[in-house]
Amino acid sequence: MPALITYRTPVQEDWVDYNGHLRDAYYLLIFSYATDALMERIGLDADARGQSGHSLFTLEAHINYLHEVKLGTEVWVQTQIIGFDKKRLHLYHSLHREGFGEALAASEQMLLHVDLAGPRSAAFGEGSVTRLQSLVAGQEDLPSPAFTGRIMQLPA
Repeated sequence: MPALITYRTPVQEDWVDYNGHLRDAYYLLIFSYATDALMERIGLDADARGQSGHSLFTLEAHINYLHEVKLGTEVWVQTQIIGFDKKRLHLYHSLHREGFGEALAASEQMLLHVDLAGPRSAAFGEGSVTRLQSLVAGQEDLPSPAFTGRIMQLPA
């Protein structure tokens, strides 16, 4: 399966800083929109969330800023499912642009499936599990993402 493209956008004028580069907060915004699109693919779209009262919450997100992204650049997010269990989803987003082979940024994320009535964690529904299994099976030939499992610390 080719990479799963979950979101595409040009970099907006109000997203750039005084250096003409994409502000750090907007990388997360772009990755967040990609997560929303992934939610739709696995059966957690707005209608399903309204009917079930379930959604995904982000537990942890790591972002690696790898290359400059400038105003007007058309970027897209490729998403890879690293794994999931009955309540959690571990995913990897990478940001790309035309004509540049490397990722511009990467975000490893851990999400939790939640019953909003609690709120409390809840098992994924059958439909979401089936869709996630299909995505994982379609991505098994993809290489392991480069920026996963990293720890941030100064050398001793």
